[in-house]
Amino acid sequence: MRVVQRSRESRIRRLWAGLAVITGTVTALALAPAGLPQAQAQVVRTQELSPTITLVSVHSRSMNRTLQAHVLHPAGKPAGLPTFYLLPGAGGAEDGISWYHHGGVRQFFAGKRVNVVLPIGGRFSMMTDWQHDDPALGRNKWQTYYTRELPDSIDRAFRTNGTNALGGVSMSAGPALDLAIQAPRRFRAVASYSGCPGTTDPLGVLSNTTVPMRGGGNPLNMWGPPGSAAWIKHDPVVNAAKLRGKAIFLFAGSGVPGSIDGSPLAAIGGLFGGDVVEGVSLACTTNMHNKLNSLGIAHRFSVRSTGSHSWGLFSAGLRESWPMIARAIGA
Repeated sequence: MRVVQRSRESRIRRLWAGLAVITGTVTALALAPAGLPQAQAQVVRTQELSPTITLVSVHSRSMNRTLQAHVLHPAGKPAGLPTFYLLPGAGGAEDGISWYHHGGVRQFFAGKRVNVVLPIGGRFSMMTDWQHDDPALGRNKWQTYYTRELPDSIDRAFRTNGTNALGGVSMSAGPALDLAIQAPRRFRAVASYSGCPGTTDPLGVLSNTTVPMRGGGNPLNMWGPPGSAAWIKHDPVVNAAKLRGKAIFLFAGSGVPGSIDGSPLAAIGGLFGGDVVEGVSLACTTNMHNKLNSLGIAHRFSVRSTGSHSWGLFSAGLRESWPMIARAIGA
């Protein structure tokens, strides 16, 4: 009897051991991602340009490329600070035209208790995730990068408190509002400086097709044909109700050149003429203002009586918006 009992116990132990192996294998297969595992987006290199400026390189998993950003911070990189992301214009700062080089941000934020991230990347992309890779502009997954990959990487590298604000200028002004809608828990405050928030009204369609085409891209690769579901999904005017509860700052100039623009060359403002571009920005931003008003959503809309599409104007908008943004993120 004892031999039989020991044999039975041995078979039971082998059975349980086999079941454990099978269960573990099935669980591992169920939890494993499809394909090969991909590395988490992260800061892969830092270059200290000064005690208060760091150039970081972040590897984007979604685009399989490494991108750079300037980070302005207090000396010593203290932990527990909020972060303000300032997106670049049409050239994605890849052309050297940026907040960092032209917006006066290094002087303005000196001594302030905040991390200011100035990304480089996203030229002519409308800062969104494109449905298809583009022959000219490549793979564009900028919503993923600017709402997930870059903030996660910055939070880890600079030990932030996870409280964020977002601002966009010119091309990225409307997309900044859209990113705040698409990632509602990521940003407490959002600012739109001299851009076009709409995507489905005539001016919005014009802006969101003309900009990619300036870079040689095909806007149909972005959200498909204008008026389709994706265009509606990414229209901040249509989806304005989703901004409720955030600090919202809207800014534009009249389009009339003035001393705020700086030099006469700056007031001309590029390919189409800064006066025309800023006039379109004012019309688009007024549409956003009217929609927020109709919904009873608190916000601030500032219009300068003079100002062409220039860095002098953009810088004035940034300085005017900062007290509201600072309060919202505790800076």
